[in-house]
Amino acid sequence: MRHPAITFTLLLLILSSCHLGGGKSSDYPALLPMPEEVVWQDGGVVPLTKGHTIVLPSADERYRILVEGLNADLSKTGLPTLELTPEYTYGSVICTIDAKELTTPGAYTLSVKRGGIRITAADEDGIGYALQTLRQLILPSGIPTVEIKDKPRLEYRGLMLDESRHFFGVEEVKKLLDEMQRYKLNRLHWHLTDAGGWRLEIKSRPLLTERTAYRTESDWVKWWIEGDRRYAKEGTPGAYGGYYTQEQAREIVAYAAARGITVIPEIEMPGHSEEVLHAYPVLSCSGRARRGESDFCIGNPMSYEFLRDVLSEVYDIFPSAYIHLGGDEAGKQAWKSCPKCREVMRRAKLKDVDELQSYFIHRMGEMIEKDGRHFIGWDEILEGGLAPGAIVMSWRGMEGGLRAARSGHQVIMTPSPQCYLDYYQEDPLSVDYESNEGYCDLAQTYALDPVPEELTPEECTLVKGVQGNMWTEYVKTSEALEYKIFPRLLAIAEIGWTPQEKRSWEDFRIRVNRHIPLLHERDIRAYDLTNGLRSETEVDRDAGLTRVRWTTELYPCEMRYRVDGKVPEMSDPQIREDETIEVRDSADIVVRQFCNGEPVGDPVTLRVDHHRAIGKPIRWETPVEGKYSGGGFETVLTDGYRGSVSFGDGRWYGNIVTPSNIGILDMGEETLISKVSTRCMHNTIPGIYAPEWVELSVSSDGEEWTVVDRIKSTLDPADRKLHFETFTFYPHTTCRYLRIRYEEAQRGRFLFADELVVW
Repeated sequence: MRHPAITFTLLLLILSSCHLGGGKSSDYPALLPMPEEVVWQDGGVVPLTKGHTIVLPSADERYRILVEGLNADLSKTGLPTLELTPEYTYGSVICTIDAKELTTPGAYTLSVKRGGIRITAADEDGIGYALQTLRQLILPSGIPTVEIKDKPRLEYRGLMLDESRHFFGVEEVKKLLDEMQRYKLNRLHWHLTDAGGWRLEIKSRPLLTERTAYRTESDWVKWWIEGDRRYAKEGTPGAYGGYYTQEQAREIVAYAAARGITVIPEIEMPGHSEEVLHAYPVLSCSGRARRGESDFCIGNPMSYEFLRDVLSEVYDIFPSAYIHLGGDEAGKQAWKSCPKCREVMRRAKLKDVDELQSYFIHRMGEMIEKDGRHFIGWDEILEGGLAPGAIVMSWRGMEGGLRAARSGHQVIMTPSPQCYLDYYQEDPLSVDYESNEGYCDLAQTYALDPVPEELTPEECTLVKGVQGNMWTEYVKTSEALEYKIFPRLLAIAEIGWTPQEKRSWEDFRIRVNRHIPLLHERDIRAYDLTNGLRSETEVDRDAGLTRVRWTTELYPCEMRYRVDGKVPEMSDPQIREDETIEVRDSADIVVRQFCNGEPVGDPVTLRVDHHRAIGKPIRWETPVEGKYSGGGFETVLTDGYRGSVSFGDGRWYGNIVTPSNIGILDMGEETLISKVSTRCMHNTIPGIYAPEWVELSVSSDGEEWTVVDRIKSTLDPADRKLHFETFTFYPHTTCRYLRIRYEEAQRGRFLFADELVVW
């Protein structure tokens, strides 16, 4: 179908022009996300003076909002705003929507010349994106001359906001939508239902908000992990939570639509539904509201009646073509013994509960498709067979997305850790807040390519988009929410918009550092990258040394270092990002950032030991199993690489099979051993506990052992903060074998130990 041309007219009466800077890249505005093609012209600037006008083809609300945003930025910069006029006059620069010339939805060209400004776009979205770029081009002297050709790489560029764990309210959501518009993000995935609370008014099922929109405790760990998980009625003293009325939800949907953003609601099913089963216990397999029971009874017809009622009202509030039905982390245990579920399995000839979940997703998917919508689910919906028409949101790495694309299904990539904005983004030891399990800094997020090279060209077209996920178990305030989301969401925006071959971390780092002060000016409490020091270690066994390279997310800044454990001053040596520090034995490297001669952020200390056991094998006498020991359990403690603050970096010995972990290190020959140390992680949120004690024994023949020492942990198992505890032994003896034993206090706890250092 041929789309009619729509004309958008921007009248900028250009009286004169001036020159821009000295031609360096830093002289130009920091565009973000980076357009597909930018050609700066002769350094000229198109000035704006009072009386310039902007002419729109209609009084459409979206156009009005775009002009308001542009005028707000002009005013802040000290330039005159553009007057909105209904008619085209001589000298205006015409910007047209031409779907024949520009065939990609959202595409546009932007030409700024001394004679004026011209925008051509594929559609209304393209006009909006062009004006966001124009806003970023504004300088105090005017608009620099430039030719831009641009289009989005991926159709779906989103943010997921979890409001079940903590409720933030209308104004905070609008604030996030304003920033999403500015950075060309176009999908808000709204996680409104989960155990933490039901957040959307459903008039046909009023008990959802009456009984479960509030709970007895604001602290997630105290309520969910340590507490009794009790809900509270609104108005009860101490009740914590809230919900959106349907009127408020419609207000947010309209606000988003006026900014080119679609709101996609998520209604969790069949798992993560503790709050539903509390309000309507008849929907559980037991028929009662019980702690730990979180799955709808798939064999109960009332479950489908309930979901039909809920979805009917959701459709009326959210015009989105897509509905997210969750599908993740169902417990499935109650189904195994439930007569109703077992009858469904018998009748449908399902072999296990994975296929039972698939049956449920198929059935709900068909319901949603018949209602004229499409459905999205987390990658667990792959288990037991994928429903026709399903769009897979791949969060457990990239594998789920690969599987889905290879089977012909559309995919939204949102892998952990790169897209998990709730993870630590700076050294956890330098902050006073809790975070959800993992670690992922800005550079790691930016490094993501959501379209894997393993896919064929046809399969690549099925990668619909990319999304950042903001889970809020440990995020109670708007300040904390914004601090976590920004600036990593800007990396997500560029990943989804800019062609992969055009992206550059070095260039992005410069630009994002220029945007952070702008975020702060807009009252967005973004992390400022001041604790962005990172190290990369290379163990060179042939040369008998370890090399350490340092990088920083901050720009511009200098890095100064010492190797004696003392905090560097400006007078100490500088280390550049293309240089390395070489260590042949042991060193306590301390690096600090300096901007304009002043220290910035916290100094970072790295202990490096190029020790005698590097490359020596360890044989484990106790069972080992798991995915965390990247190089293998036999070598991970003697590869020369220390574990980082991230338990998923592949440099830790991570085991949960047994509380006793006993390994024997073979030095190959009788060796004089003077000192042995090992370090353990304590991070209770993902279930990692420091051992109750560590014991070292030595032997010459591997048969008869002498205990050197048994050292008890000094950490409190109830301490929720991240800690690293080092256990040091002094054998002062000659031996060939060393036996290390880590003893956890009880089963079900992860042991994470890193390098077994031997001197």
